[in-house]
Amino acid sequence: MNFQNSPLGVGGKVLVTGGTGFIGAYIIKELIEKGYPVRAIRRSNKVPFFIPTDILDKVEWVSGDVLDVIALNESMQGVDHIVHSAASVSFVKSERAQMYNTNVDGTANIVNLALENGIKKLVHISSISALGRTFAGEQVNEEKKWVTSKLNSHYGISKNKAEMEVWRGIGEGLNAVIINPSTVLGFGNWHESSCAIFKNVYKGFKWYTRGINGFVSVEDVAKIAVLLMESTISEERFIINHQNWEFKKLFDNIAGAFGKTRPSWEATTFLSSIAWRFEKLRSVINGDKPLITRETTSIALSKTYWQNDKILSVLPGFSFMPLEQCITNACKKYEDAVNSMQLKP
Repeated sequence: MNFQNSPLGVGGKVLVTGGTGFIGAYIIKELIEKGYPVRAIRRSNKVPFFIPTDILDKVEWVSGDVLDVIALNESMQGVDHIVHSAASVSFVKSERAQMYNTNVDGTANIVNLALENGIKKLVHISSISALGRTFAGEQVNEEKKWVTSKLNSHYGISKNKAEMEVWRGIGEGLNAVIINPSTVLGFGNWHESSCAIFKNVYKGFKWYTRGINGFVSVEDVAKIAVLLMESTISEERFIINHQNWEFKKLFDNIAGAFGKTRPSWEATTFLSSIAWRFEKLRSVINGDKPLITRETTSIALSKTYWQNDKILSVLPGFSFMPLEQCITNACKKYEDAVNSMQLKP
């Protein structure tokens, strides 16, 4: 395998799918700051409040959806590179069918149209969930084979199937690379995605688990995505992870940055099984989404150590932002957003 990182330089328009999402928005920021002309797909007129307006004003926004083939094809006209970050993340059963449609069928549409339109490079934003989780504290690298397991969420299954579409495209001549970020931390909309971790701790969430997972800053994910887009690297996947922490350590660090009380009640396997059932009943009665589900408790109890040797070997000049710094920066911005009424607590 040739991992020589030969930057192509600034030039060529980049299409970003999921441009208003957490990762997609930071990828846009990175691209704009590096001088790329950016076109981004959004499903509504809303733009991410957590990205500076002077960045967003430079984006060519187009309305569309990865399931709308006609609109998607139009958005690719005049585009050289694509960063596909559009995805649905849900652990709620009622949203499962839509998640599979967006993640699997939407990715298939991206791949097919990228081939038809002669796109020079596709960067597919996947997830470590697409590799499958472990319970016994295994070390996982990019060579891990998918194994059917009760630890795998339906989100993970959908992302694994989405990756299969990208590998199919590679087999048909598509120049593409896949990145698998671990749990992404940073300042965003804390009512969505992994940003909700910050909201829960801010509101005084009392529980923690001894599960172990990988974590990385959203800024690092964006930087690596763009660096791989610029490189000659193709037909490869990369785990993007900085450190493996216990969830307790993560919660303690966030609580400390917010000046909140650290979680003090351990959610054992038995207590977690009670908690998600109680939460399911509560959500049915109140008609809202459950805060925790069977899948999220399974993730919180699992123990997996994600390796990052491969990405560091191909980007020798890159260094990850310390998680403590990422958390401190994000918590300050969340507090400012709450105080300015950008975010509801």
